Amino acid sequence: MAVSPGGKSREAVAAGGAAPSGANAPAARRHSRLTVLSGPSGAVTTRKPRPGEVDGREYRFVDEREFDRLVAAGELLEWAEFAGNKYGTPREPVRRRITQGLPTLLEIDLAGARQVRKSMEDAVLVFLAPPSWEELVRRLTGRGTESARVIERRLAVAREELAAAGEFDHTLVNTSVEEVCRQMVTLINSYQ
Repeated sequence: MAVSPGGKSREAVAAGGAAPSGANAPAARRHSRLTVLSGPSGAVTTRKPRPGEVDGREYRFVDEREFDRLVAAGELLEWAEFAGNKYGTPREPVRRRITQGLPTLLEIDLAGARQVRKSMEDAVLVFLAPPSWEELVRRLTGRGTESARVIERRLAVAREELAAAGEFDHTLVNTSVEEVCRQMVTLINSYQ
């Protein structure tokens, strides 16, 4: 369990933001001994794998029935539907790391951050913001992996997420992946 400089116990750090904020788990892992509990943790999704993605590496890809079973069994710490797909973080890996006193970072969206706050009141919520709305649009459309309809839906969600930034304990502006990851690691280390 991480402890803040003021002695307040903190269970986990949950990073959410206006998707796509531009920071990602692989970049954060390169910056510390931190294990990012998304993708490689066994995070699950009903989304079809993108080219180059491997089941069990980026996500555990499951069908709707299996995802619904995980929700009903209480096996997910948080879950949300986004752009027509469901995503969730398994509860057990998070619980195990916290019990071991290891720093824990969840890469989740606004709905997930709200769920984590309800079940883990001492979680530290960090909002990852893009430098500007224009940059967020550029990052999303520049991928070339989503249809115009999906992009429109994601931008609508991003507007809602940006409006909710005040619900988070900290906001980091992602001007570059390297810098925001350095800031995230510094922030996480300040709670140990």
